[in-house]
Amino acid sequence: METPNRTGQRFGLIYFLFFAIYGISPYLQIILRRLGYSPAAVGLFLGIFELVGIAGPIVLARKADALGRFNPFLIVSGIGIILGMGLLISINHIMAAIIGLSLASIGLKTPVPVLDTALLRAIDSDQAKGQKTPSYGLIRGIGSFGFVVVTLTLQFIPGFETSPPIVMAGTMALLACIFLLGLKSLPESGDRAAKKTRLKANFGWIDDTFLFGLAVIILGRIAMAPVNSFFSLYLVESLEWQAIGAMSALGAVVEIPMMILAWRYMAKKSPMHAISLASAAIILRLLIYALVPTKTGVIVGQLLHSLCYGLFQPATVAFVNLKTPPSERTTGMAILLGIGMGLPAFVGSALGGLVVEWAGYRWLFASFSLFAMGSLGLYFSKRSVLNQVR
Repeated sequence: METPNRTGQRFGLIYFLFFAIYGISPYLQIILRRLGYSPAAVGLFLGIFELVGIAGPIVLARKADALGRFNPFLIVSGIGIILGMGLLISINHIMAAIIGLSLASIGLKTPVPVLDTALLRAIDSDQAKGQKTPSYGLIRGIGSFGFVVVTLTLQFIPGFETSPPIVMAGTMALLACIFLLGLKSLPESGDRAAKKTRLKANFGWIDDTFLFGLAVIILGRIAMAPVNSFFSLYLVESLEWQAIGAMSALGAVVEIPMMILAWRYMAKKSPMHAISLASAAIILRLLIYALVPTKTGVIVGQLLHSLCYGLFQPATVAFVNLKTPPSERTTGMAILLGIGMGLPAFVGSALGGLVVEWAGYRWLFASFSLFAMGSLGLYFSKRSVLNQVR
């Protein structure tokens, strides 16, 4: 594995610390259930969590583009996670849950497009200076490693899965504090001199090709909503298996090498071709959960995470990066995160909760495979246009 340069080391540390916070995200489902909410309510709450993740990153990332600075928004994000978790577990009320999850959503969703854009700009800057550039795939892989470290650590802490909500939420808040401390090492890669230029919005790059590509991504993300929102509850309530941390870590481990190799694959094939391959893997994964409701089935399904996320995520970033002007890249990444990922996650979570209560987890996974089939079908119907983005 290649060694990141100085820029890569700094970004690698921040990605590691930030995605370490995500190591608690599989337990949000458990926290809400322990607070007394039904599966339908959990689905709705997590849908709101994702819905807020649409507007928050788009608005804040746009302001980051206009201001020409990124680090202040990362600081606000860390504070939002701490406040959100505190409110969620200190007041057991519907409104407190909504507001707390909204604050946490802004805190967890905003840094992704901001960090990705800051990293891509740093790479462009190093290239212009003739310096060795860090690999985006490697840096994102380091972030996934941070997720793995936390999930495995929690898995081997006796009784963490059955601990009170305050312990789980407090762990996320503590990791957010560490992330804030780590931001001191991150170089500011924004361009304050271009502030006036960025204030003028130009959305001419949002053409038919971009919209078709976004639709392919949206359908794929809806299909993955059951895994993102109900997988932990599926393990605990359906299989009676307390392996949330281990299975989450397994998925993250297999995604790391694929994230690094994805860019080499896309150098030969287009990002949308990679997304189509990931969509096929999503169909297979969901059908395995539905038809093989065993520990073995879960393990095999988690191994497919290498394609369902390890290939899917870099491909979506590459597609938007290629279709977005440099001065609008933070906005483009925010649109990807919000509309391409947040909106489908809201729809999938809210609808998924109702399916669970009506028909159970197996039908949840089986029915949502239809969305991945739709994603694959749309790609093939427009592949000649979509494959030109490379």
